[in-house]
Amino acid sequence: MSASNFDLARFQKEPVLGIIRGVTEESLPGVLSAVISGGLRFVEVTLNTPNATSLIQKASKFVSSALCIGAGTVLSLADAQKAATAGAQFIVAPTLNEDVAGFCKQQNLAYFPGALTPTEIEKAWNAGATMVKVFPAAQMGPEYFRVIKGPFEKVRLMAVGGIGPKNIAEYLSAGADAVALGGSILSPSRMRNKEFPLIQKEIEVFLLAVRKFYSNINCK
Repeated sequence: MSASNFDLARFQKEPVLGIIRGVTEESLPGVLSAVISGGLRFVEVTLNTPNATSLIQKASKFVSSALCIGAGTVLSLADAQKAATAGAQFIVAPTLNEDVAGFCKQQNLAYFPGALTPTEIEKAWNAGATMVKVFPAAQMGPEYFRVIKGPFEKVRLMAVGGIGPKNIAEYLSAGADAVALGGSILSPSRMRNKEFPLIQKEIEVFLLAVRKFYSNINCK
């Protein structure tokens, strides 16, 4: 297993993670082309997708340096090892697993464990998280990020779940360091029906909202 090609500095310039769940081998090339054309540069393929490790391996070869491919829904050390062997460049999980955290540190893989409470967030960060995935973000709302950033100003947080163009600015201004897009855009039915132009267009709209936020910040 080689060292990760995950570029945190690049991710922080446009901090958007795409979540691909339920993609098929047949639709994978079209989905990846739509993602790249839409401007997204970091995506995870969740391990609860059938044949996920094979898809990660194919995606890693297909996209080369245009896209950074990771594995999502990684629940165990065995999952993390399989994903890394398949070519995943970062690991995302709904919860913290300290064995996975140790493996990611050893293998130089970026690690995004999920957490919700202050105690969970602190524990995940101290375990070596690259960024802590706050999920489900929509259940807590943007203000939760502002509150958490009070005692944890140096902890990098990613808002996942219920994020869209209409509320992106609220989450980022409240302290979220990154956001994720998933089933609302990259839905299994859209991918299965090969609605790639629609996927690309909605990714573009999502990213435009992120760019607009940072443009406004830089102009102040």
